[in-house]
Amino acid sequence: MSQQALTQVLRQLPIFASRNLLVGSATGDDAGVYRLDRKRALVQTTDFFTPIVDDAYSYGQISAANALSDVYAMGGRPLTALNIMGIPEAVVPPRVVNRILRGGADKIKQAHCVLLGGHTIRNPEPIYGLAVTGLVDPGKMLTNARARPGDLLMLTKPLGTGIVTTGIKRGMASKLLARQVTQLMARLNAASAEVAERGLVRAAVDVTGFGLLGHLGAMCRASQVGAEVHASKVPIIGPEVFNLIAAGCVPGGSRDNLAYAARFTQWHDVTEAQKILLSDAQTSGGLLLCVPEAHLSKVQRLMRRLATPSAAIIGRIVRSPRARIKVML
Repeated sequence: MSQQALTQVLRQLPIFASRNLLVGSATGDDAGVYRLDRKRALVQTTDFFTPIVDDAYSYGQISAANALSDVYAMGGRPLTALNIMGIPEAVVPPRVVNRILRGGADKIKQAHCVLLGGHTIRNPEPIYGLAVTGLVDPGKMLTNARARPGDLLMLTKPLGTGIVTTGIKRGMASKLLARQVTQLMARLNAASAEVAERGLVRAAVDVTGFGLLGHLGAMCRASQVGAEVHASKVPIIGPEVFNLIAAGCVPGGSRDNLAYAARFTQWHDVTEAQKILLSDAQTSGGLLLCVPEAHLSKVQRLMRRLATPSAAIIGRIVRSPRARIKVML
């Protein structure tokens, strides 16, 4: 669903109140958090989607990494996972199903998480993902509602996965770019848990289907702040991404994201291609971290040690009476 449609639907649902419910659906965060005691809280999430690459094993890895990322975005560590799968039995043979599940299981193992089982149904097209439970210290938890003016915005993966995967489906992306984006989407966002546990980051959000601007906009609304983004500092998977945009290789979800982002975004000397990139619907994208300036050098050193794909500073949080984003070169 589009961000606009989903927001309207969620407004019509009942609000659950509990003194132990630390994060629910009200702020549109990446996962729910329920306190067990003073030092422990459960982080719970689920995510799944249809295939975006041809290789079954890679599809399983990417889907699992994408679901696990929601826990990392809250500063937590994944504990257990359950498979969620829908398969058209007449089209997808058991050996392919095995490859998908094996890819997911290997990524779960890499996250030091435990696979408990799952549930499978017949479905007209394949879907795969996980329901994940994690653990976080409530005092060190990250949410999208704690951004403060002056925080620097750090992006941990380059943008462009939606554009590139659309290019792969249309046979327009090079083999090199296809390999790069597949490897990137399969990378875990575990570094977020590391910086959260050290108290180096104030807030975070997972950059996925609503694009960078959509998720940043939700953070600004939840935190009652504004933001400035420098388009020229935003990392991209490769220069070929702009060639794909020029050729019209843009998913419908990214165009919907751009139309929605226009409601709260001010553009200053930014090209149409940059607008599309900043709104591109990501799959297993990076995290957008709010880093206090005093902690920047420590966070950058940690990101280098953990070989994070990116640690680019793309802007900052600013004071604003409205949740506005200013995008400039």
